[in-house]
Amino acid sequence: MFSLSKRRAVVVLAEDSSHIPHQEHVVRGMIAAMGAFFMFTIMNVFAKLLSVNHSVIEIAFYRNLIACMPFLFLVFVIGKRDILVIRSKPGAVGIRAVIGAVSLTTTFAAYSLMPMAETTVLLFTSSLFIPVLGVIFLHERVGPYRWGAVAVGFIGVVVMTGPAGHLSVLGVSVALFAALMHATLQVILRYLGKYERPETVTFYFLVTGTLVTALPLPFVAVTPTMAEVPLLFGVGLSGAAAQWLLSIAFRNAPAAIVTVFNYSSIVWATLFGWMIWNEWPLPAVLTGAAIVIASNALVIWRESRLGSITAARDQAKF
Repeated sequence: MFSLSKRRAVVVLAEDSSHIPHQEHVVRGMIAAMGAFFMFTIMNVFAKLLSVNHSVIEIAFYRNLIACMPFLFLVFVIGKRDILVIRSKPGAVGIRAVIGAVSLTTTFAAYSLMPMAETTVLLFTSSLFIPVLGVIFLHERVGPYRWGAVAVGFIGVVVMTGPAGHLSVLGVSVALFAALMHATLQVILRYLGKYERPETVTFYFLVTGTLVTALPLPFVAVTPTMAEVPLLFGVGLSGAAAQWLLSIAFRNAPAAIVTVFNYSSIVWATLFGWMIWNEWPLPAVLTGAAIVIASNALVIWRESRLGSITAARDQAKF
């Protein structure tokens, strides 16, 4: 039988449990990040194959529609109604869903215009946009190290897109806009990861994306052939898996750690580009890619160092 003091201790612990901060599981987040970026590459391979005969808007529609099916099965057949529950941030979930639809469409467009490896490297610039977004929307202070890394990263883009790079100006512009959308999504996902379930965030992103991309379908849709049906299912299911894994990654690990695993995408993109389309990056592209990746590494290192300093200061207060 509990003594009175033990009962009081249990009550105090129960009352304080609601104030326990969000717990991170870094290893779980790292594994989820590796899986997420591999599945994103698979999704983009399917989308590039489909873009020969289909609009990127139509591909995005099928991707979202097919990716919705497992979630609809869980909700209406298995009875997982908790997926539908937005706990506290409905506005952020909605904004993330709309931006996600735009991001997906522009990403598919970039891959349809350029080779796999080059497009993937240009999408790495999303990490360089994050400090800029922090200044504009969050009024964060960005020091000379991070501004220098941003400048160096975009010099790498110039090297890639120069006369020796032979990249499409339109493709580069679309890829950079998609990278900006990716950066915005990373900021929102990290924020939502502390409040909402990954399944809920992914579900509303897919439903909203399906509705948004369905609007122009009467003007762009082409009936898929039987040979294209497996590709459509592939782009949908791989995309759903990638989004879910990425939500888990950001929920369990710091953004700086999750972002590091994004660089595994260049390995997969180069491999698939060579195997399927016989693409191999030119020397100028490889040089620019190295500059972009180095600048990204500097941003990640700086963010991690500042995070460690802030955590040490917070602990010193107690």
